[in-house]
Amino acid sequence: MDDRIADIAVLGGGLAGGLIALALAKLRPELRVVVIERGAQLGGNHVWSFFATDLPAGGTELVEPLIAARWDDYEVRFPRLRRTLATPYHSITSARLDAAVRAALPDGAVLCGAEVVSVAAGRVVLADQRTISAGAVIDARGTAGLPHMAGGWQKFLGQMVRTERPHGLTRPVVMDGTVAQHDGYRFVYCLPFSDHEVFVEDTYYADGPEVDAPLLRERIGAYCADAGWQVAEILGEESGVLPVVGRGDWAAFRTVHEIPGVALAGVRAGLLHPLTGYSFPSALAFALDLCRQRDVSGAGLAGWSRTWAEREWRTGGFYRMLTKMLFAAAVPDQRYRVLQRFYGLNQRLIERFYAGESTRADQLRVLSGKPPVPFFTAVATVLGDPLLNPLSLPVPAS
Repeated sequence: MDDRIADIAVLGGGLAGGLIALALAKLRPELRVVVIERGAQLGGNHVWSFFATDLPAGGTELVEPLIAARWDDYEVRFPRLRRTLATPYHSITSARLDAAVRAALPDGAVLCGAEVVSVAAGRVVLADQRTISAGAVIDARGTAGLPHMAGGWQKFLGQMVRTERPHGLTRPVVMDGTVAQHDGYRFVYCLPFSDHEVFVEDTYYADGPEVDAPLLRERIGAYCADAGWQVAEILGEESGVLPVVGRGDWAAFRTVHEIPGVALAGVRAGLLHPLTGYSFPSALAFALDLCRQRDVSGAGLAGWSRTWAEREWRTGGFYRMLTKMLFAAAVPDQRYRVLQRFYGLNQRLIERFYAGESTRADQLRVLSGKPPVPFFTAVATVLGDPLLNPLSLPVPAS
């Protein structure tokens, strides 16, 4: 039995756990931190992107080592709208996250290939019978769906491709909604990492979580061909399913994963944008605020993290209402009209929306004017209790 002693043990080395480890290493270097991840490397195999305006105070310097590509603006495309927005956009990769956390922590503080079989306040047991003793445990291992919640799914498959000739794309296309609509709202997402490398992702706001990987690969190939890109090589691939929340029983959801004296973080704590499934701003703000806590005992961090997540759930009501409208009021193959209208609004409003900081004026503006869904259906959806799909299915979490 290998009994390791740490001040804080972080379970899960994905985005939430990795950012927590980085923040603690930088801002609370006096604390001994260990990260436990069942995968071969931290972060798995992912590209995460964010708008520069999403970063809370103190976040820029922390995430700088993670950035693999950056752009000064981005583009959206719809049947009746094509727009370039002057908001800087950045992408980070799992390889960068893994390297940065390993560089920030002492040798031996990152345990990969380690399966957790038992968790209690101050104690973690691994499948090989090793025991990690810690003053506090933070569980950021993600979750299979969101039990006791309902809504829809954002599912995707992306490929990093190398083109024979320069692809000519100079900025990200965050949403190309001009593509044929299938399985709800479909759009393609493109990130030009170099003149010959572009990440192409086929994404769906769908009622079900099933991913037909061969079909999505075929559609990515067709998209590249339509763009005039001759693919020389597929350099990598990732896929995933993100829950999109329309309503839920927050207290019941918490009981599924909550362990006395253990803090929850990331999607396991329900910390994600209810409409986009986007967890980066919340994960970064959570990590930075954690470092400000004087009481870093297990009980102290467990109580603080629960209060933090409960506050986020309360402030997410507007976004859950929009999810209900998107999934219950809009005809599936016409859902693109909702996003088409949204992207015609003020740029600062769009920035605050993605950061989860929409003001009352923003909310009124989003809901005012001629709605992109039938008016009476929209009203009935908002005021009623529409049928939404459960989010408790066993699918991979972000």
